[in-house]
Amino acid sequence: MGPLAYSAEYLPEDEPLLAARANAADLGGTEPVSPAIGAALRFLACAAGARTAVEIGTGCGSSGIWLLRGMRPGSTLTSVDTEPEYQRVARKTFTQAGFAQNQARLILGRALDVLPRLSDGAYDMVFCDADPRDYLDYLSAALRLLRTGGVVAFNNALLAGASGDGEAQDALALDLASQVRADERLVPVLLPLGDGLLAAIKRTE
Repeated sequence: MGPLAYSAEYLPEDEPLLAARANAADLGGTEPVSPAIGAALRFLACAAGARTAVEIGTGCGSSGIWLLRGMRPGSTLTSVDTEPEYQRVARKTFTQAGFAQNQARLILGRALDVLPRLSDGAYDMVFCDADPRDYLDYLSAALRLLRTGGVVAFNNALLAGASGDGEAQDALALDLASQVRADERLVPVLLPLGDGLLAAIKRTE
């Protein structure tokens, strides 16, 4: 087994995560995060000492499990999605993984409509796994929502167009990565996991 394959399987999915992946396959239209991405999310949530986090794109609950497993006991994940069936399945998935019902606050709606209603500086982590064409707007929202020392992360940061040609996808990815890198409020890293995980720590207001 090569080093990349070994790292991808270093922390394999357990039964709740496998169940979430199976649910996603049954429903279609949503792709769970890979075990490597999930492990990175858990690591980042733990490193940030996260008690409150926002997830944009609930899916079937896979990334939410990883995030909650990295957050402190009794923490709350606020997860936003436009698909009620995804959130119904995710709620069941969180329960199967052993989390109390009040640890996952699921909000149905467009993230760009929901995020303005969330409190400034009240969150330790923001994870974006939705339409990458909105990622720049999510970056602006994350900078408002995060406390100093909080973490923002973007999945599929090297595949930044959900539709359209490859050049448009590349331009979106480069624009996001460039803005994060140039923002003096952020300390970024671009990890070559899956289709790219771009993460950054907010170090100043």
